[in-house]
Formats: sequence, structure tokens, C-alpha cells
Amino acid sequence: MSTSHVLILAAGKGTRMKSGRPKVLHHVAGAPMIDYVLATAASLGAATRTVVVGHEADQLRSALAAYPDLRFVLQQPQLGTAHAVMQAEPLFAGVRGTLVLLSGDVPLLSADTLRTLLARHQETGAAATVLTAVVDNPFGYGRVVRDGDEVLRIVEQRDATPGEREVREINSGIYAFDLEPLFPALGQVAADNAQQEYYLTDLVAIYRRAGRRVAALAIDRPEEILGINTRGELAAMSERVWQARRVALMASGVTLEDPATTYVDKDVVVGADTVIRPGVSLLGRTTVGARAVIHAGVRIVDSELGDDVTVLDHCLVMGARIAGGVAIGPFAHIRPGSEICAGARVGNFVELKKTRLGAGSKAGHLAYLGDATIGEKVNIGAGTITCNYDGVNKNRTVIEDGVFIGSDTQLIAPVTIGRGAYVAAGSSITKDVPAGALGIARGRQENKEGWATLKKVQQKAEKKT
Repeated sequence: MSTSHVLILAAGKGTRMKSGRPKVLHHVAGAPMIDYVLATAASLGAATRTVVVGHEADQLRSALAAYPDLRFVLQQPQLGTAHAVMQAEPLFAGVRGTLVLLSGDVPLLSADTLRTLLARHQETGAAATVLTAVVDNPFGYGRVVRDGDEVLRIVEQRDATPGEREVREINSGIYAFDLEPLFPALGQVAADNAQQEYYLTDLVAIYRRAGRRVAALAIDRPEEILGINTRGELAAMSERVWQARRVALMASGVTLEDPATTYVDKDVVVGADTVIRPGVSLLGRTTVGARAVIHAGVRIVDSELGDDVTVLDHCLVMGARIAGGVAIGPFAHIRPGSEICAGARVGNFVELKKTRLGAGSKAGHLAYLGDATIGEKVNIGAGTITCNYDGVNKNRTVIEDGVFIGSDTQLIAPVTIGRGAYVAAGSSITKDVPAGALGIARGRQENKEGWATLKKVQQKAEKKT
């Protein structure tokens, strides 16, 4: 098999998206649509991968910085598909092999289909092989006119005759090209059309005049070549991908009580016998263990959850590690950098930020625990706050094993509460509390006998006057 190279067209503005960002950066089921194309291209093991950029080129380059092997060429202005490919000519001077041309807005194309396209291209010895599909409604697509296995021409919808519009085999815009004759042939493409653009499809006639063959591969799953041009098509594509993931999850032993409202990103892993209730989103690189229960309205992003975890309704978990047997919520907020150890409990309206909550510890109600290290079997009373910010720096609070923190306590960091200590409710702790001690920091209570009764008498007298 000859050396292959991949060229991805991603220069278009995507006018119908009505967006200031490049079309290929719009998300399909949680990831930019071009990420799907790049992943498929990577599966070929191609010698090079190149992206043609144009509209908001710098923004697209920046977004793809995580792919250090990518090469970029600029198409400015955008004058059609043939013009886009021509911009890559300097990169392929003297290079032999096969160029696989992909579209950055066609995310469902499979690696198997690409491998089959390459195999067909090399078997036939064609100068170009186009990927096609037969569809019920070909409106808007270029038609592929054949004579047996030979492609005679590819006609755009607007240029097709009434008879050609009856053809149901459509052009996907995905090709395999022999590199040697490609760029000389592209130099013969003219912009003789209403749009004054250089059509890649004109190569068919150019190759046929030169006695070169153009082949086609018709695929059985037309949805693989669906492109995205509007927000409606973007939503429909996302739903296809979401639904495929839902089906795969249920087949693996996960219960989805309402699949239609469950959203799971492509890199998420969920263990068997986990139950996911309505309105749940599992996003990014999240993993959920076995036998977990994720209740309604929960969103979990880039987090690790162990076995037998329970997340009650309407919690937000981001960038956190949660060990087995933990219970969270309802209405808890677990922020990045937090770790909740085995058997711990985080209750309603509790927020953790860069905090480690030790095994068996509990923060049941209405607490903010930021930049804290909390040991095992600690009880955090309702209304507790770690005051971690002094106006300049973030400071840590350390609460050692077996500590009891009374309700409505403020821990002014940096501060350490020693092992087994107690902190009285309503305290503002500014100094370390030694192990085994009781820390109290509040004003002395004073009762004024009869004060309330006298106040009421005075108020009645004032009303009479």
C-alpha cells in the first residue's frame, strides 16, 4: 500500500451558521466537529495531516494546538474546493503516494470506510476515487453520473439537467487522489460557473480527457457523509451521536431511566449496573464506577467517581476525584481539585474547592470548604466556612482526624485544628487549636432580665400618644 497523506478542508465561513467562529469548531455532542474528523484521519496512520484554514484562521490554529503534528495552509480568499486543495501544493512538491481529502464538517465518517476507500483506489489504479452514497432525497448534493464503474462526471445541483437531478447517487466531497497527476490537473480547473469558484468536481472531465480513470465507492450508510451547514443540522448531528452513545451504554449494562435526556460525551466511561436518572450530563473525560446512582439534573465534568457512589439531584461536579461509597447532594457543588475519600458524605448546598475530605467525614449542610485538607471521621457543622482568601493570597485550612466543627464556624486560614479537637458553634477561629482541645472564639452571652417585657410596654405607650 502506498504512502497516504490527509488533507482536511476547514477554511469555509459557514455563512448559514451565522457565527463569528469557524464552523468546524462548533460542537457535535460535546466536541468540535473537526475533532471527529482528525480522530478518523489519525486511524489511517497517514504520513502527514494538513488542515486548510481560512475564515478566522488564527482562531482555528489556536483551537487545534493540541495536535502538534498538524500542518496548516491558508486559503484566502475562499474560491472553492479546487482552489483550497491548490493551496497545499507547496507541501507536496515531489511527494508521491495517495492524498485523502476530507471535509472538516463531516464528523460521522468511519475509519473502516476510509480504509475501504483507500483499498478501492489502489485496486483500480484510478487517478481519483470519490466516496458516494445513494440516498432517497439527493436535493442540494452534487450528482454522480456513471457508466458502470466509471465516473463520467459530477454535476452540482444548480448546474444539473432535469435528467441528472433524477440521479440519487451523491458526491460526498471525500476523495482519494494519486498525488503525481493531481496538481497539474488542478491547474487546468477554471471558474466557469455562476459562483466564479474553482470546483474540484471539474477534475473528472480533466482526467477523462487525459485518459485517466475516476472511480467511485458507494457506501451502505449514507449518514456517514452527512455534512453540517446550519444550526439545525448541527443539533440533528449531535442527537445522532448522543443516541449512539446511549445505545452503547445500555448495551454495556448501564440503566438510563430517560435516555432522551441523558447526555454522555465520547470519552466517558460508566461501569455496569450504574443507574442514571433523567436530565444527567456526563461530560469530558469522566469515569463512573459500577453500581453508582446518578440522580436527576446532575452535571459531572472531567471527574472520577468510584463504585457505589450516590450523587443526589442537581449537583455540579467538575475536575474532582470521588472514591467508592461516597454520597453527595442534593445541590452540592464540587469544584476542580477536590477529592472526596471513601465513605464520606457531602450534603445539600455544600461547596468544595481544592479540598480533600477524608474517609468517613461529613459535611452535611450549607458549608463552604475551600483550600482545605480535612482528615478522617471529621464532622463539619452547618454553616461552616473556611475563609481561605485574605485579599491577596489563598491560604489553607488543615483539619485533622476526628475533629468536630460546630455549626456556623469560621476558620480563618491559615489555621490548623488538631486531631480530635472540638470547635464550639459560632466561633471565628484565627489561631491553631491543639489536638484534643476545645476552641471557642465568640462573645460572652449576657441576659438582661425583663428587657423584652419593658420594651413592649414602651411601644404600647408610644402608640397611645
